[in-house]
Amino acid sequence: MTLLSTAQYIARDTRKHPRSHMMLIMVATVMASGAIGLVAYLLWPTWGSELANAPTRLPVSVGGTLFNVPTPAVRRKIQRHSGPQERVDLSFIFPTLESPEVPKHVSADTIEEKVQPIDRIFLSISAHHDALAPDTRLRTIYPRYLEQAAAPVDDALTIRAFRDASPYANEDLFVATAPNLSARCTRDGVTPGMCLSERRIDGADLTFRFPRSWLSQWRDVANAMERLTVQMHGPKN
Repeated sequence: MTLLSTAQYIARDTRKHPRSHMMLIMVATVMASGAIGLVAYLLWPTWGSELANAPTRLPVSVGGTLFNVPTPAVRRKIQRHSGPQERVDLSFIFPTLESPEVPKHVSADTIEEKVQPIDRIFLSISAHHDALAPDTRLRTIYPRYLEQAAAPVDDALTIRAFRDASPYANEDLFVATAPNLSARCTRDGVTPGMCLSERRIDGADLTFRFPRSWLSQWRDVANAMERLTVQMHGPKN
């Protein structure tokens, strides 16, 4: 109302003094600009000025089993959400078990400079849909394809080779207790050997992958897998 009254007053005055026409335009422009600026300031959204921080952990359900996974450890962006999922792929730095940093861009010119020794332990959590359990496979399937002789690696770890004609040719089975460890490992060749260790928790299977060379410190590896399991799901009941 004040703006309208002022404009009417200036208009009447202009009819008496034609020379003040330019003054009217200037005053009206200043007043209109101020009003527009005030409205824009009051209505401008402030919620978009800062991005919400992503949660450090995500509650996910795999095979109906709840896990609390570290968000930065999730390897695939599409899997970085809470709720039911068919599979979640993660990686952790060994031996600290911290989440790795976001990988930097690597060009064709710098790829050789960026190649580093593997320091990751990889973990896939997937729904098993009533497939054969890992411990059952260890007891009933693997023995059919293993060589008879088992060789000790140290006082608690043993190795048995799979037969060449078996589905697991060029692989070895490592088994230990205190702490428990069972791992099927490829042999070193053109590429370094890798190990696979599985365990089941309710409706989900956990598959750990790590370099075969780490078996020189197998107790640390076994304890690391147990620590990760407890951190994300809790101790066994």
